[in-house]
Amino acid sequence: MSSHSSPDGVCSTERVLPFTREQIFAAFANAGRLARWWGPDGFANTFEVFEFKPQGQWKFVMHGPDGKNYPNECLFLEASPERIVIRHASPPNFTLTVTLTEADRQTQLTWRQAFDDPRVAESVAHIVVPANEQNLNRLHAELRASEI
Repeated sequence: MSSHSSPDGVCSTERVLPFTREQIFAAFANAGRLARWWGPDGFANTFEVFEFKPQGQWKFVMHGPDGKNYPNECLFLEASPERIVIRHASPPNFTLTVTLTEADRQTQLTWRQAFDDPRVAESVAHIVVPANEQNLNRLHAELRASEI
């Protein structure tokens, strides 16, 4: 597992998960499952629109542990078992690319969050980098629970 931010406005995380890429893809493709694990610790989600396909819309509200609601508007640019690309159209604007590379029934997941403005990335990196790790911890827990 490794996480970092770079001066060019990219926050990235890599992790090897003991699941196939199809299992991980299924946790993205199913709205109910994605709503359970998406976001950092303490967040819940309400999906308003979920069209998991290229050019499909994704509108949802993240409910924070602070009691606040955070509306999000996204567009799925790609949605395949090898690569999922999500354009976050509401501020802060970024493109998230999730790459899934399988080997020996494990999958290398690369999470690359490229902000439109590197200054915005720099100002939120202290939140985004640990939040992305928490998000992947929640994905791992969701995948583990689906095996039971």
